[in-house]
Amino acid sequence: MVLRMSQLFLRTLREDPVDAEVASHKLLVRAGYIRRAAPGIYTWLPLGLSVLRKVEQVIREEMAAIGAQEVHFPALLPREPYEATNRWTEYGEGLFRLQDRKGADYLLAPTHEEMFTLLVKDLYSSYKDLPLSLYQIQNKYRDEARPRAGLLRGREFIMKDSYSFDVDDAGLDASYAAHRSAYLKIFERLGLDVVPVAATAGAMGGSRSEEFLFPTEIGEDTFVRSAAGYAANVEAVTTVVPADIDFTGAPAAEVLDTPDTPTIETLVNASNQIAPRAEADGGPWTAADTLKNVVLAVTLPTGERQLVVIGLPGDRGVDLKRVEANIGSFLPMAGEIGLEQAGEEDLKKQPLIVKGYLGPGLSLDAPLLGSEGTTKLLYLVDPRVVSGTSWITGANEAGKHVFGLVAGRDFTWDGVIECTEVRAGDPAPDGSGPLETARGIEMGHIFQLGRKYAAALDLKVLDQNGKQVTVTMGSYGVGVTRAVAALAEANHDAKGLTWPRAVAPADVHVVAVGKGEDIFAAAEQLSVGLEAAGLDVIYDDRFKVSPGVKFGDAELLGVPTILAVGRGLVDGVVEIKDRRTGEAENVAVDKAVDYVVNAVRNS
Repeated sequence: MVLRMSQLFLRTLREDPVDAEVASHKLLVRAGYIRRAAPGIYTWLPLGLSVLRKVEQVIREEMAAIGAQEVHFPALLPREPYEATNRWTEYGEGLFRLQDRKGADYLLAPTHEEMFTLLVKDLYSSYKDLPLSLYQIQNKYRDEARPRAGLLRGREFIMKDSYSFDVDDAGLDASYAAHRSAYLKIFERLGLDVVPVAATAGAMGGSRSEEFLFPTEIGEDTFVRSAAGYAANVEAVTTVVPADIDFTGAPAAEVLDTPDTPTIETLVNASNQIAPRAEADGGPWTAADTLKNVVLAVTLPTGERQLVVIGLPGDRGVDLKRVEANIGSFLPMAGEIGLEQAGEEDLKKQPLIVKGYLGPGLSLDAPLLGSEGTTKLLYLVDPRVVSGTSWITGANEAGKHVFGLVAGRDFTWDGVIECTEVRAGDPAPDGSGPLETARGIEMGHIFQLGRKYAAALDLKVLDQNGKQVTVTMGSYGVGVTRAVAALAEANHDAKGLTWPRAVAPADVHVVAVGKGEDIFAAAEQLSVGLEAAGLDVIYDDRFKVSPGVKFGDAELLGVPTILAVGRGLVDGVVEIKDRRTGEAENVAVDKAVDYVVNAVRNS
């Protein structure tokens, strides 16, 4: 079709929107693709909707190629299915909850595992019906505390979510592999160079999980990879655990006065003065010799606030995302949690916590966390804290630290947790060499859910022996609106967007430059000819708009080919420009349609 700029519902902007932080947000608004309706909520305008639909089409084609069938659920759902899986509570504040006029509870769905499960349960009952893969492309809702970056983190977004149903684990493995392959093809066709990385299942549950990350500096996800092929989200990286140390014969721990040493830096400096270590024993103390004990506050899905103490080497920082991804097994209930450094009000409720001098439960004559008569706090340690390691750490008394505190001899812990920042140069857990770090945008996530939701909702089928078995499931998501934003991040320059042809709102942007009727007549004829050849055309037919504004809009909109009809018409030529490379060529008017058609076919 030909979209005429004089009639197209479009207003381009010369200035960036004041709330925009990243290129995709700035350019999609300025080019008239989207418009802000509320924080984290956007209206899609005609050109933006065109790009969105092309992304959806690629996804649909690849889903069909693996035999997945499309359905469509409502976004407004009743409470009961989510109550059955406990996710009405587990989702915490991230869930949009509402009531109808009769007081019945509903939610705006953040994801649809329960509804897919119940639909299959309603219609299928035999192993002969499986395997089955269903999917939808649907609006989702999450009450983001801080929506940001335009489409990259919104409160309403469009996601493709699909679900596989199999009789056994071998079937789940096959379904998972098929979806993984389809995802790689989707992103390849979209022109997004994603990296599949190992990930944690989080609130979704299940066993195996992978994310597909698009590397970019503005990404909210940090991941690591090695030159030999290891790749993982930082939440899923496992520490190379040192071997236990034989502490037989290790000297007894000793509490020393260390006034004015509430930080690791001041403690290290004081330690080298008070108790210097000989070169033969390792030389001067460093932060790595100290055991830092950090107090975190966990807000459970019920709203209850609980303190947790984590012990880790003093040269490492706590990564709250890693803690959040791995702490679930130590908490009294599952679900999405809030996690932050404990504040002053939290610490006041635990008078035995001496800020700056906190230590684990020691077997020494000192006030101890967890000792009789005190409040027991959950105490977790980093994997590097293994039996036999010796530490300098707080003595739970202001101005005092304990030296030579041996793990497994002088203190124990309630569990081991992956909690520290992953650094470039850390060894890959698979032995493939040192890690490098990068940032990325999560474009897709796949899970082997197993039987969590099927068991909760009693989805069973009869197997070949006539015995009822619980179905095993997989869940697979692609961020559709996020893909549009990622494409804009990857395809722009100083002048505007530079869409790949596969998702561009048109194949060619025809610009009539000048005031002569012959120019507009030729531009109209070329636009109609290009349309007849099967191309989508944007035609800037505005009469009283300057050439500079027209070219500025064409470059901002980012259609791959720009065909300018102007002064060259007297010589029988038009200018055809490749928006992505900037290369331009004068082409005879009667050859222009074929030239553009060939450019489209060969790109």
